[in-house]
Amino acid sequence: MVRLLLVVATALALTCGGAAAAKLDLATVNQAQFSAERSKGFSPAILKAQILLDRARFSPGLVEGRFSENVAKAIRAFQTANGLPSDGTLTRETWDWLTATSTKPVLISYELTRKDVSGPFTKRIPARMERMARLQRLGYHNVTEKLAERFHISEQLLRRLNPGIGFRKAGTKLLVPDIDRGDSPATIAGIEVDKGARLVRVLDPSGKWLAVFPASIGSAEKPAPGGEAEVKRVVRNPTYHYDPRFAFKGVKAKRPFTIAAGPNNPVGSVWIDLSIESYGIHGTPEPGKIGTTFSHGCIRLTNWDAEDLASMVQKGTKVSFKDEMANAGGE
Repeated sequence: MVRLLLVVATALALTCGGAAAAKLDLATVNQAQFSAERSKGFSPAILKAQILLDRARFSPGLVEGRFSENVAKAIRAFQTANGLPSDGTLTRETWDWLTATSTKPVLISYELTRKDVSGPFTKRIPARMERMARLQRLGYHNVTEKLAERFHISEQLLRRLNPGIGFRKAGTKLLVPDIDRGDSPATIAGIEVDKGARLVRVLDPSGKWLAVFPASIGSAEKPAPGGEAEVKRVVRNPTYHYDPRFAFKGVKAKRPFTIAAGPNNPVGSVWIDLSIESYGIHGTPEPGKIGTTFSHGCIRLTNWDAEDLASMVQKGTKVSFKDEMANAGGE
């Protein structure tokens, strides 16, 4: 019986997501090599690819070390932009091109600062918007969430990279992704919102894709707009104003109300206001849902992608809405 239990426990360790069998340390991830094997579980090679894609501004959304729809879209966009066969598969050719984009390690050691571990935090945030409006700020729930968002990863992966660490003391050394994207493009020609592909693309004057971000775009309740628009302004650390005319499902308020600022605000840490009334491109308090859920009509990105996009645009930047997935870069 004891032997049987040991065999069962070993089988579970090897099959539950594959994560238990994958070693995770600085050398394993930084030195990961291409593998044609595809697993739904954790993979050091996929983690390395995600960080490189993020760094190159072909964002995979939340970095988790697992292959997902957003990873496939990021790979497809990278392939298209570089003239490679664009099927969203991490091929040997794609891997070689991707690893050639940067020679820096993908995982680095980082020392926590006092600013990293300081609040104020908002431990409990109600689900209903009307109750959110009673809070003075919608900050991060805790240090773990704050750090995970800073390094574009899930809280689960942050803990796995740093087992036994509480993230509360300045001076503590952590293992984190190096997600430095460098300077923003000096000049952009416009933004393309692809509603069918659930992507936001940044274009240069020749139509080349400079950045591609996964997005949640509209819903049956409130679809995203079509046609052309332009950026009116960028508001960082925005408050959120609800108008009863929006008639969002689950919101019963008959009067307007305002939700305080903070990264867990319904529009996240930045709002890019568009020339179409009440529509914008903005962040989110739930990065793990980007690209897999719908929005209230606006274009929702992870907070870090929205902030990156905000650094590229200016008043008058053109925004075009498309209903179909593009067949070629910028076309």
